[in-house]
Amino acid sequence: MKPVLMISGRDNVATALETLVAGREIDVNGLTVVVREPIPSGHKVAVRPIPAGEVVIKYGSPIGTATAPIAPGEHVHVHNVASSRGRGDIL
Repeated sequence: MKPVLMISGRDNVATALETLVAGREIDVNGLTVVVREPIPSGHKVAVRPIPAGEVVIKYGSPIGTATAPIAPGEHVHVHNVASSRGRGDIL
């Protein structure tokens, strides 16, 4: 089984299908990403740089906005993303 899932070429994150340990190299649709910190199964890992203010895209859809710069291999979660799901003011 692959360690991560990335559905769309638009995605800037992938979903961990197992716990990822820091230092592990993962192949994400042809990109090599080095995991920078432990990432629990089901959580997101950045596959390319995401500047603060940029939209986070998962499964081809925007899910929020980066609140801080996120480097490839970093954990992408509530500590660095403001969710747009369920909000009427963000598209």
